[in-house]
Amino acid sequence: MPRPALIIFVKNPVEGNVKTRIAKTVGHPRAVEIYRELLEYTHQTAETLPNENYTKTVYYGDHINDDDLWNGWHKALQPQNGNLGDRMKQAFREQFAQGADRVVIIGSDCLDLTPQHLQEAFTQLLLYDVVLGPSTDGGYYLLGMNLLYEEIFDDMPWSQPELLEKTKQILAKNDASYTLLEPLTDIDEWKDYLNAKR
Repeated sequence: MPRPALIIFVKNPVEGNVKTRIAKTVGHPRAVEIYRELLEYTHQTAETLPNENYTKTVYYGDHINDDDLWNGWHKALQPQNGNLGDRMKQAFREQFAQGADRVVIIGSDCLDLTPQHLQEAFTQLLLYDVVLGPSTDGGYYLLGMNLLYEEIFDDMPWSQPELLEKTKQILAKNDASYTLLEPLTDIDEWKDYLNAKR
């Protein structure tokens, strides 16, 4: 039986490798603390999807940690060549090849993401080809598909404010139906974290 699949992209919480923009304001040790908090929150949110109904895979950006909070999950290493789009495309390709009928990817950067957002994304993929969770910086915090649209990963303006709009244009050009979740804010800057804690 095909099962929906959740992909989570993470990094290991190592000083100097995570939340470097936040570190410019509060230093690397505090930035790592914040990233650990984000990982814990993402873990708790994703845990609400029942294991018997969903495949859940954590893709590490640097090395697979055999002893961390993701123990008991499927673990995989992101491709080490290429940009974010290449890594995301490969992860989607793997999940579809393993029989998933709907695939959703998230990062570990959003304290506003709720279990309801994840459930809604998978539900919308029964009605639409693609679901996008817009982030307030012009990108997206969530992407879901029920088949692989490779073009949305190729030559894209990653981390730029026009990413979401360009993605929507490509989907429209490919006659792919899509829907949007509510906009949320990723924690990229110190002010993002302060606002999220209010």
